[in-house]
Amino acid sequence: MLRIALQKSGRLSDASLKLIKECGISFTNGTGKLKTVADNFPAEFLFLRDDDIPRYVADGVADVGIVGENVVVEDRSAVTIAQKLGFSKCRLSIAIPRGESYQGIESLQGRHIATSYPNILGDFLKKNNIKATIHEISGSVEIAPSIGLADAICDIVSTGSTLMSNGLQEVEVVFHSQAVLIQTPTLSNEKQKLLQKLLFRIEAVQNARNNKYILLNAPNEVIPKITEILPGMKSPTILPLAMEGWSSLHSVIQEDQFWEIIEQLKAAGAEGILVVPIEKMIY
Repeated sequence: MLRIALQKSGRLSDASLKLIKECGISFTNGTGKLKTVADNFPAEFLFLRDDDIPRYVADGVADVGIVGENVVVEDRSAVTIAQKLGFSKCRLSIAIPRGESYQGIESLQGRHIATSYPNILGDFLKKNNIKATIHEISGSVEIAPSIGLADAICDIVSTGSTLMSNGLQEVEVVFHSQAVLIQTPTLSNEKQKLLQKLLFRIEAVQNARNNKYILLNAPNEVIPKITEILPGMKSPTILPLAMEGWSSLHSVIQEDQFWEIIEQLKAAGAEGILVVPIEKMIY
């Protein structure tokens, strides 16, 4: 049985549970329950604080875990990132009081910076030959400049609204983070096989999120041009319509190319374009 550590509450927890569900794994987790077993997959789930997950996995108490990449790098536990999951994306950034002059990274020289991520920040400052004093604090980092504890902060940023509400401006991005699946270095062969089954499902879900299924109608004479626009997984599926001289084309397009491709299809003569979400996609 594969032991999987998940964050017990918060945004990352909700997204992790959604991923597990999309992988077709079901379990019952009552309020306050810290451990449960899956109904239809050989897995046991442990619900932990996010800061504890890397250490539980490193020690082999949990076989794998879902946690923010920033937590893994800061903790420096001996774990391996098995898969980047593409959700809960954020950045670790340095911010200073709004309106204060900033002339580039050299402006941080000699500053006092408050953070909950001293290791990541320390590495960043060292890499850029900046000598600054790091004040390690936990929680409410944004208040540090206003109470005179520090000149700047280094904290997690998603939208930047929290910085703005505390009179701060983002000036340097230190680290980009997202949810990752980590594994213990001591995973047995049997559990490695279970992990591969889980990764297979996760990749199918990720592929589906990154692609859309598209259906369209077009005159037969423009099919060669449309086929060039829609290569699909191998090539588009082409089916004749009841209306003579017309066909229906089915294909898959990447999410990040969606609007550009739709515009090209319209210009090439496509009509009746339908775009449908994909639940699972296996190459």
